[in-house]
Amino acid sequence: MKKPLPTLLAMLLCSAVPTIAQASIDDLEDLRSSQASKEWRLLKYDKRLNIKSYDKRDDQNAGVRSFKLDVVVNGSLETVSRIYFDIENYTRWFWTVRDAKLLKKVSDTEFYYYLQHDAPVSLPDRDVVIHAVIEPYTSQKGYALFKLKAAPDFLPVKPPFVRMLAEDMEIKWTPVDKDKTRLEVEGFIHPGGFVPAWAINAVQRQAPYFTMVGLQRMVLLTQYNAPTTPMPFKIRE
Repeated sequence: MKKPLPTLLAMLLCSAVPTIAQASIDDLEDLRSSQASKEWRLLKYDKRLNIKSYDKRDDQNAGVRSFKLDVVVNGSLETVSRIYFDIENYTRWFWTVRDAKLLKKVSDTEFYYYLQHDAPVSLPDRDVVIHAVIEPYTSQKGYALFKLKAAPDFLPVKPPFVRMLAEDMEIKWTPVDKDKTRLEVEGFIHPGGFVPAWAINAVQRQAPYFTMVGLQRMVLLTQYNAPTTPMPFKIRE
């Protein structure tokens, strides 16, 4: 059963005329300057929450854009990574996630997990299997990496869900000090099935930002910033 609250795509479809118009303007800009369209474009700079979001045209998927985020959160590397490793609680902060679970722990630095995403009434809901690989922090590097790649064939398709072909991201976690972490995120989403490019782009312009707003709330929770349980995966060498 779908949630009664509208999802991002539902709201977009309800306001289709201005959204499509903006998408058309963006597409026209791409045609006028193919070189410029391949550069990262700043979409939003939220100074209060320290969030910058960008997009650019994806060379391998005509008409579709990639996204990038540059964020500073008030949480340590351990706090931020604990939130990302707590898959079952993605429903509390990750955009339009209705169900989430860990599927398989391969090692202390590798695992698979499963997400279900809400879609509007006019479209089937989506699901995705993601292969996660951690490159732990070292003092020589000064950062940790969290690499996410869709693995659509890891589980059989579960109708009526449409299996997403990509929810791919590389997240770089750099400690600023003991209480702050910088996140640099680059990613790409392909929802599978048929969804107009303008709708995919609209999601990739807005969903990453709102997910980071959710993360900024999660770092305030005691279960993450003052935990009583061991770290579930390795974050430091």
